[in-house]
Amino acid sequence: MLTSKQKKSQKANARRLLISINVLGSSGPIRFVVNEEEHVGAVVGTALKFYAREGRLPILGKDTTGFALYCPHLASDALSPWERIGSHGVRNFMLCKKEAESDSRGVAEEDGSESGNSNGKHSSSSRGNGSWKGWFNISLNLKISSQ
Repeated sequence: MLTSKQKKSQKANARRLLISINVLGSSGPIRFVVNEEEHVGAVVGTALKFYAREGRLPILGKDTTGFALYCPHLASDALSPWERIGSHGVRNFMLCKKEAESDSRGVAEEDGSESGNSNGKHSSSSRGNGSWKGWFNISLNLKISSQ
């Protein structure tokens, strides 16, 4: 069993990281220091608190389960809330709202047409407009075409 003195020295020896989190739709990144052993879910909560404290727009709320943290340099999959923030060795992240679950009215049927939409065109919710991946691809295309 660890004594309180051992716990304090263990916390003092933990590496701390300055991380930068870009919030989709916000004006700039949020930067703060975290322990590299901290869970991703706790980091998302801290980022939401800092975001709200700074009075940034759009207003995001406090529910950490509605957000996903991505590392654009590693993969397109969201980090697990139980992962350690320092496990990948990166310090730049992107915070995005999770895509809403589609209801039975907008779900595409197997033949490709949507129920409730007789003209066969897909609605914006079925294309995933507004997702961070779409935004990132558009941003990347604009940078490439402007050079």
